[in-house]
Amino acid sequence: MVHLEQIMKATSQSRRVYLVANGDLRLSANQQCWAEQAAMEARLTEAIRGEGWTVRRAHAYNPAVRHGFIDSQKMGIEVFRGIEPEVPLVVAESVWQYSQHLLPGLHTHRGPILTVANWSGTWPGLVGMLNLNGSLTKMGVRYSSLWSETFTDRFFRSGLRQWLASGTIAHDQSHVRDLGLLKLPAADEQLGREFARRFRREKAILGVFDEGCMGMYNAIIPDELLAPTGVYKERLSQSALYAAMQEVSDADAAMVLAWMQRKGLRFEWGRDEATELTERQTLLQCKMYVAALRMADAFGCSAVGIQYQQGLKDLAPASDLVEGMLNNVDRPPVVCPETDRVLFAGEALPHFNEVDECAGLDGLVTYRLWRELGFAPENTLHDVRWGQHYRGQGLDDYVWVLLISGAVPPAHLVGGWSGASSVRQPPMYFRLGGGTLKGVSRPGWMVWSRVFVMDGCLQADVGVLEAVSLPARETERRWRETSPQWPILHAVFRGITRDQMMARHKSNHIQVVYAPTLKQAHRACRVKAAALAELGLKVHLCGDVDLA
Repeated sequence: MVHLEQIMKATSQSRRVYLVANGDLRLSANQQCWAEQAAMEARLTEAIRGEGWTVRRAHAYNPAVRHGFIDSQKMGIEVFRGIEPEVPLVVAESVWQYSQHLLPGLHTHRGPILTVANWSGTWPGLVGMLNLNGSLTKMGVRYSSLWSETFTDRFFRSGLRQWLASGTIAHDQSHVRDLGLLKLPAADEQLGREFARRFRREKAILGVFDEGCMGMYNAIIPDELLAPTGVYKERLSQSALYAAMQEVSDADAAMVLAWMQRKGLRFEWGRDEATELTERQTLLQCKMYVAALRMADAFGCSAVGIQYQQGLKDLAPASDLVEGMLNNVDRPPVVCPETDRVLFAGEALPHFNEVDECAGLDGLVTYRLWRELGFAPENTLHDVRWGQHYRGQGLDDYVWVLLISGAVPPAHLVGGWSGASSVRQPPMYFRLGGGTLKGVSRPGWMVWSRVFVMDGCLQADVGVLEAVSLPARETERRWRETSPQWPILHAVFRGITRDQMMARHKSNHIQVVYAPTLKQAHRACRVKAAALAELGLKVHLCGDVDLA
């Protein structure tokens, strides 16, 4: 604190901050999103100037590529070579960004760092900022954060003023309670810890199809932190998965597709491979599904994660429909080609989207614990995408939009398989197409969680949320504001404000699982907290979680 205050005092004569803008690795995304980033930076710069400071952009717009983002780790290192290591630095984000581009420079930057995000569903800067924040937290880099829709509101102006004066911002995190300071009911504590001891003793393997998806450094658990939980990694290659896809017969793919059609899943097929979902793309996804199950069985994996981006995106359609199928207990059967044995019969194969190993550990623990509790075990991660207050039809709450690119199990959706559809992924990110598993998460009570690395150890935040039902028109509006191709969850976090959630959450991802009733959700949350603590994680209860 003193160090940062001294730096801000020393720079008060020049009253200048530097600004960097991190972007995607994909040129099409950077070009399409640049106009919004430029508009966001203009508003942010005006706010900083309004406090009597000037802004110096550390890298220029590049007319050759038609954007002004840092678009590679190589470029990020070059940009930081020109930034004095102790100057106040603002990272402005209005789009998805690859954290790896900035981490080398931010790791050695000694001056105050402020990450700033827009507040928009369409332009996911807040998602990108949450990922960068989680990565900085894991790396042990000190930073402060702010977010705003207009950059003129009192919350943002007050926080900016505080940072310019002291180099830090103090956010309210009173919703967070350390489990070690709390007393759980003895039965819940015992159940959770006994489960965890068995889990650790039996051991399990995560099948990791290439680490570090889209620069998500925070999604990689170091082996020395993962091993004490009883979970180990089998590092697999996406090229091996692609090769295995070539060994899946057309007949096997057709059987998977026919199974889903009998269940009522609707495919929004067209003919233009470049812009529409086609039956050919879906059949290739079915081959990926079969190949993933066979590889998981061959390597003894209890859960798998497919990166898809980067690498596989240049070879095959999107993996999201595959991931949704894998996450569901009721899914197309796949047999071993040598023995005709049904693989993982009667079970899901938990999938951690975008190879988020924190979600992989969480998802596997949750799946097995929910089985023991007698609850439906399907769980998934979502992006913490955006939110707005909603008033009407008995609701008067801040309702978050949780989305993920298609990996939600049908068991989570209104109508299950027959309530879902498969829609082509946006060409901007998914050149070779592929379908999602789109639907609306059914109303009910859920336990949410996030495993993350902080202070050199594994930690976890856990809580209870309510999945609420919104009118169809409001759901459609929220889909249009975000990604209409993806499954959506309308979430209310009891006892947690918008700004508390943003200040605390250490990832763009959040894990969710249903419980039958509110009372059972609170009990399951307590049992899960005890289990994670027994596995060696430092656990925090967040929001309204009953202790009795």
